[in-house]
Amino acid sequence: MKTPQKDMPNELMLNEEGLKAARKSLDDGAVTPAYGPHREAIIKLLNDSLATELVCVLRYKRHHFMASGLASPKIAEEFMVHANEESAHADRIAKRIVQLGGEPDFSPSTLLARSHADYDESNDLKTMLRVNLIAERVAVETYHQMIALIGDKDSTTRRMLEDILADEEEHADELADWLEP
Repeated sequence: MKTPQKDMPNELMLNEEGLKAARKSLDDGAVTPAYGPHREAIIKLLNDSLATELVCVLRYKRHHFMASGLASPKIAEEFMVHANEESAHADRIAKRIVQLGGEPDFSPSTLLARSHADYDESNDLKTMLRVNLIAERVAVETYHQMIALIGDKDSTTRRMLEDILADEEEHADELADWLEP
């Protein structure tokens, strides 16, 4: 009589070698063999997202302080709310990079080159709204693509990115509402 494991070749089973390896290399913290060869690529994607979030913080803060006109107090307030939320995203991303054994790249000299979003120095309130909406739409697309790329390679990072994506979609909706006539 065959054992159930032999009768069911597609049965889900844990990888014993991976479990043995997890008992070693304690300096790696949470990074176990399950992360496979994708860890460095994920760290790179995260560092680029970190740069994007930091550029967005700077752009939103500038727009907050430069907003003027009849509707500007409320819009300026919204810009600061978004700046603070983008800063929280950057902090989450930096923390995750460290958890993965990487180093978060806060280098000012490369932020714009690594960012998916642009910085903007416009002074017109409507232009500020449009520029920020474009940046949020770029962020939404970027996070969708990152989530698809990461898939099941790193479920913790994927869940974090899904949370950030929800915020970015909300930001885009709010900015679009401000642009309605």
